[in-house]
Amino acid sequence: MASTAVSAAESGGVSPEGREFVWTNADFTRVRSLIYQRAGINLHEGKHAMVYSRLSRRLRDTGHTSFRDYLGWLEHTDGPEWQEFINALTTNLTAFFREQHHFEIFATLLKSKPVGTPWSVWCSAASTGEEPYSIVMTAIETLGANAQFKLSASDIDSKVLATASQGIYRLDNLKGMSPERLQKFFLRGKGGNTGLIRAKPEVRRFIDFMIVNLIKNDWPFRDQFDAVFCRNVMIYFDAPTQRAVLERIHRVMKPGGMLFVGHAENFSESRDLFALRGKTVYERL
Repeated sequence: MASTAVSAAESGGVSPEGREFVWTNADFTRVRSLIYQRAGINLHEGKHAMVYSRLSRRLRDTGHTSFRDYLGWLEHTDGPEWQEFINALTTNLTAFFREQHHFEIFATLLKSKPVGTPWSVWCSAASTGEEPYSIVMTAIETLGANAQFKLSASDIDSKVLATASQGIYRLDNLKGMSPERLQKFFLRGKGGNTGLIRAKPEVRRFIDFMIVNLIKNDWPFRDQFDAVFCRNVMIYFDAPTQRAVLERIHRVMKPGGMLFVGHAENFSESRDLFALRGKTVYERL
């Protein structure tokens, strides 16, 4: 699912006595400000060790000997290191058909219009691809292999998108998927690729992968969407950022379109934009 802020489950870093680089409260405050400005991620105080661990790799890769120097350099450049900085501070927790009830509701939505109706859907936190492929599999099962269906799958993290576009996964990670789905939608690796599977071309062809930063007002979409999956992303945004993103999502959705959100997300304060229509499912007003 979402590319989100650093995971609380990750131990990260080493003890202060054994740290390779000096790490101060001022460094953390500076990182918090930069990632908030660039990605809307609201880091809290409990993330010190994890942020240190992840950004230490960037210091090594860029040849900097202190966080002060690295962050100062970053602030005065507009180069590719910003993407690496964002990649380092996002975590991608996902699985195929996670929150199964969403896909059941989505299938019902797809059945609500006449056969042959074109569908446009956005998965706004594609991560490593499990969610977008689950959406497409649901569409094929519901509408058929020749469905008029297009999925825009985006993320802020360029590295996970590269993985998603390849559509290659370890078979062990799909133990919960039925043998029928595995056979219909995936190719099994042979030889040196034994133990791996890859989404079939006829599945991948429905998806356009792209980098989209949810807090930037430069989304590349021209047509409005029938449904948007934005799950487990906005829990890392503060209330003003959430509202701004919801307003932009509202603008790129068709009236009556369905918004699928994460199990811990509640947008009752934005009832002027969306009405609750089920467990973590909203209708665009």
